Amino acid sequence: MNILDLFCGAGGLSYGFEKAGFNSVLGVDMNPAALETYRKNHHNSMTLCGDLTSDELKEKIVQFAKDKNVVGILGGPPCQGFSLKGKKLGLEDSRNYLFQEYLAIVEEINPQFIVMENVKALTNRTNKFFLDSILDGLKKLGYQVTYQVLNAKDYGVPQSRERVFVIATKDSLFDFSTIEKQRQVNVEDAISDLNYLASGQGNFEQDYNLSPISSYQEDMRKNSLKLFNHQATNHSDLALNKLALIPPEGDKKSLPKELWGNQKFDTTWGRLKWKKVSPTIDTRFDTPSNGCNSHPVLNRAITPREAARLQSFPDNFIFYGKKTDICKQIGNAVPPRLAYQIALAVKKNSNNEF
Repeated sequence: MNILDLFCGAGGLSYGFEKAGFNSVLGVDMNPAALETYRKNHHNSMTLCGDLTSDELKEKIVQFAKDKNVVGILGGPPCQGFSLKGKKLGLEDSRNYLFQEYLAIVEEINPQFIVMENVKALTNRTNKFFLDSILDGLKKLGYQVTYQVLNAKDYGVPQSRERVFVIATKDSLFDFSTIEKQRQVNVEDAISDLNYLASGQGNFEQDYNLSPISSYQEDMRKNSLKLFNHQATNHSDLALNKLALIPPEGDKKSLPKELWGNQKFDTTWGRLKWKKVSPTIDTRFDTPSNGCNSHPVLNRAITPREAARLQSFPDNFIFYGKKTDICKQIGNAVPPRLAYQIALAVKKNSNNEF
C-alpha cells in the first residue's frame, strides 16, 4: 500500500492516508523547508526537491515509484492561480498547467488510484477548461474519474474549508457517499487548552500549561510530551491597540471607522468564535488584518500550533522553517482528519485489493 505525494508541502494529505494504513514512500515539492517538515513527520518516506517541469526530476520519481510498487498518487498542483484571493489569471498563469506534469507522471507509473485536491474555484465556470482537462486526461489513461467539493468541518475538522477532490480509480467509480461524516468540532474544543500567551510570547518547544478539556484536545495531545510551534506573533503597538478595542466575536466593524484601514473585507480583524468552527485557515493566519484569525479573547493572532489544531494536525506533528515557511505549510495543507476519512473510503471502494 505504498503511495507518493506530489506537491506535498508539509504532507497533511499523505499523513491522513498513513493513519489509514497506507505507507508514504516519497514526498515531492520545490520548497526545502516544507520537505524538512515532511521528512521529519513521515518517517518511512524519502523526499525529492525540485520543479515537476524538470524531465530529470520526473524520471527520478517514476523510477522510484516503480521500484517501490506505488499503488496510489496523492497531491494537488498549486492552487494560487485558481484562488479567489489570488489574481485569477486563468489561462495566462503558468502554475495552472502543472496538472499536465502530474498527468505525465500518472501515465508512467499507472497507479491503482489518484487523489487530487484543489481550491473550490477550480469548479467555477471560468476554470472549466482546467477541470475538464484533468478529468479528460485521467479518463484517457484508463481511469474512472469523479470529483466533489468537500467541507472539512463535516469530517471532524474544526474548520469550514471547502476544497474540490478529484478521485480516479482503475476499478469501479469512486463513491463519495462512502466517506463517513464525523461530529462537528468547534474552536473551543480545538484550542481552549492553549488559551494563554500574549503577543510575542512562546517558544518553539515548551511545556503544556493547561489540561485538555475535550476529547479532541486529548486526541491532539497523544504521544506528545511537549508543546511545539506555540509562538505568538510580536504585534505592533498599533495592532495591539486595535485588538484591545475588539470584543469577543467582533471584527473591524467594532473599531472606529478611522481605524478600519484599507482592507476590503468586513471579516478583517475578526476574532474566532469559541462555539463555532473556524473559517478557512490560510497562509497569513498570523496577521489580524488578513481576516478572521485573531484569538477569541486574547489580543493576538492565533499561533502556528493553534492553526495546526484547527487544521487537525496532532501536536506531535512538528513544523520546521522560518515563520513565513511554517504559516504556508499549515495554511496550504489538506487537513489530516479529512484525508484519513478519504483514505478509508478509498480502501473500502477498492475492496482492499492493494
